[in-house]
Amino acid sequence: MIATILPGSTNFHAVGYNEHKVSKGVARLIEIQNFGSLGTFHKPTPSELVGYLQKYSSQNSRIRKPQFHVAISCKGHEMSEDELLDFAHQYLKEMGYGESGQPLLVYSHYDTENTHLHIVTSRVAPDGRKIQHSHERRHSQEVIDRILGNDRKKKTEDDIDAAKQYTFSSFAQFKAIMVSMGYEVYQKDENVFIKHGGKVQKEIPFSEIESLFKSGYRERTRCRQLRNILKKYRDVNSNKEELQKELKTKFGIDIVFFGKKDTPYGYMLIDHTNKTVIHGARVLAVEELLDFSTPEERFNRIEDYIDRLLTLNPKITQGEIYSKIRKQRAYIKKGIIYFDGQSRPLKPFMAEAIDRNNRIAMVEMFSPATESERDLLCKIFKVSRTDLVDISPERTHYHTNAVKHLREIFNDETVFSVRSRLHEEGFTIRQEEDVTYAINFKQHIIINLTEENFNLERLRKQPVKPIKHHKHQQPTKSTSRFLGKAKLRDVVGGSHSEKREWEVGQKGNNDNVDDEFKIKR
Repeated sequence: MIATILPGSTNFHAVGYNEHKVSKGVARLIEIQNFGSLGTFHKPTPSELVGYLQKYSSQNSRIRKPQFHVAISCKGHEMSEDELLDFAHQYLKEMGYGESGQPLLVYSHYDTENTHLHIVTSRVAPDGRKIQHSHERRHSQEVIDRILGNDRKKKTEDDIDAAKQYTFSSFAQFKAIMVSMGYEVYQKDENVFIKHGGKVQKEIPFSEIESLFKSGYRERTRCRQLRNILKKYRDVNSNKEELQKELKTKFGIDIVFFGKKDTPYGYMLIDHTNKTVIHGARVLAVEELLDFSTPEERFNRIEDYIDRLLTLNPKITQGEIYSKIRKQRAYIKKGIIYFDGQSRPLKPFMAEAIDRNNRIAMVEMFSPATESERDLLCKIFKVSRTDLVDISPERTHYHTNAVKHLREIFNDETVFSVRSRLHEEGFTIRQEEDVTYAINFKQHIIINLTEENFNLERLRKQPVKPIKHHKHQQPTKSTSRFLGKAKLRDVVGGSHSEKREWEVGQKGNNDNVDDEFKIKR
């Protein structure tokens, strides 16, 4: 029997958690007590339940997180729902939550392989006092033992005696045996502490354990047998938890990992049949043990996972997918899955969806505020599903600052070619029907110049400035002939003249290319 006390809360979020399970059809509210008239005439809503608990808890304003949320579960289905409910009531009474008038919600969950209940109530007693919860988790375990009639200290001593019958050659191996039995074990100074239920149950001199060390188990035949077993069952299980469960059930072998849960650095094999402990590295490297699938199977799994991600979020981008699959040592690029040095194409519909989403993300970087802006950007970035693109409710400060800066340029009479100046600022002019836009593709800004009432006449090509000759200068024969045909260059300053700006404007290089802007793929 296990009672897991979950975090407290100011807003009783446990009600929403359990009601969400109910809405999904994997849980049921089986008991509601002391909620006034709620539930008498109609099924109470989650907000009504939360409101009642908050009002009830307001009797004691000193309790910041009045929610008490506990999950009680048994092994498998060894107890029925009614039996577990009876146990839960005894547990609550022993814990101080069984007084008359205490509001209580009990949910039964059906989404795991074991019968379990979730209970929600308040840490405030009916008379307004705070229900004591010092050393709550330890007290919880003691309550369970008392109800079930367990003698935890006696059981700990029996398990230690059983562990001493195994062949082990180090403290780490003795610890692995005890961990496989559900204990926490640690050494401090010259003593070994055996902990269970949040409480130290037994203290043993380290010398007592050390005296039991024997030569390491080295039987090669058994190690080869275990290697074959591990590899065979690794290939039919998807994770280490499933592998651990199957080996324990079929062969009486416990795998105890050391290190972080997701990245263990080693493991021990506890062979309960032969009462031996074997260092895992003698059998199969931990990396090889945890490699649960072939590359082909992994490719399929990754592809299925990407498919689920696209189903959950139809707009997910390549970068977001990468952050999800990188732990599997995989990534995608241009419609190709790469994994462990190998690659294969994604299914076409996935590749197309991801490419579309990448383009949608590029459009949304501009924060279009109107449908016309969105539609133009979708046209530029070749996005056919305009309905998937979000329209921003407000203009960004980048847009506001850009409008202000462009207005300064338009109002500056010393700027001869506004179009060229805008191009220098990174803006491209785009004409769409009778509307003119300025677009900065680097800074992701789009400005509707027509809507903002800019003087669009300033964008027109300027007439050629007349050339003023100095009185003392007479054109030579060659320059007179050149000016007579083209008049493209100031004969005084040449290409380095202070009027070079006029020459650039005359060529009109920016005027001709702005409306032809294309996005390179």
